[in-house]
Amino acid sequence: MMTLGFVSAILADLTLDDVVCLASSARFDCVELMCWPRGKAERRYAGVTHLDVSAFSPGEAERTREKVAAAGVAISGLGYYPNPLAPDPDEAKVAVDHLRKVIQAARALEVRVVNTFIGRDWTRSVEENWPRFLKVWRPLVRFAADQGVRIAIENCPMLFTRDEWPGGKNLAISPAIWRRMFSDIPDENFGLNFDPSHCIWQRMDYLKPLREFAGRIFHVHAKDVRLDQERLDQVGILAHPLEYHSPKLPGLGDVDWGRFFSVLTETGYRGAVCVEVEDRAYESTLEDRKAALRQSGRYLRQFLP
Repeated sequence: MMTLGFVSAILADLTLDDVVCLASSARFDCVELMCWPRGKAERRYAGVTHLDVSAFSPGEAERTREKVAAAGVAISGLGYYPNPLAPDPDEAKVAVDHLRKVIQAARALEVRVVNTFIGRDWTRSVEENWPRFLKVWRPLVRFAADQGVRIAIENCPMLFTRDEWPGGKNLAISPAIWRRMFSDIPDENFGLNFDPSHCIWQRMDYLKPLREFAGRIFHVHAKDVRLDQERLDQVGILAHPLEYHSPKLPGLGDVDWGRFFSVLTETGYRGAVCVEVEDRAYESTLEDRKAALRQSGRYLRQFLP
């Protein structure tokens, strides 16, 4: 059976104890915990550390498991979304090294999924990035397999700000690329953290991939998006994407969640569906963000079997 949770990134000012307490009180089944290295965030929703894996001991793993179990919730996955293919070799090394620590922490916690990005040198084409993708990710996927952990790549292009232009900072943005990824790295523990909203603003069908990649979808993000067609008519799809679309809470955008869950259920998906709040209308205060999670949970529960 599917479980309903949320992504902890929106609660950067809360402790792990507070996050799992909120999850319990708001009747969520699970939480995707953010595991960034401690330090200053370089972009919105990044740099959040609800689980510090830099020196994650067996004792810390046991205390974390007990804390989460006492709240009556589960950890759907560990989240860390850097750029492992950054053109700056130092930045890329930090990302890869920390990602390995997140994978090891997942094993210690008996959590089967780590959610992340492939990364990309945004100034180069897909073809130019591909050899480096294989060089970096083949050993990472094997490392995760040895730890009994599945890697779930989110399908976000990371193409929202000027420093991400023109290619974005994540290769894994489309079915054509996913097919090639899984052909070149066919390991069974290599899959997707699927977010339907990113398909909508890229003008792609968000239901077909649920069937084609059913065996590769390890985790799901529930985020909605509202496309502003009048604005798109003025600026075109080559404009910065935030010029013509806005992330929204589930039910307030263009995703047909009834159809989405209908297809997801038909494919046999039994994993976590985690609300990801990036709706600026609900971000002014901590109470607004908590309310956003509760509202999203109430809305989505009607679709879960």
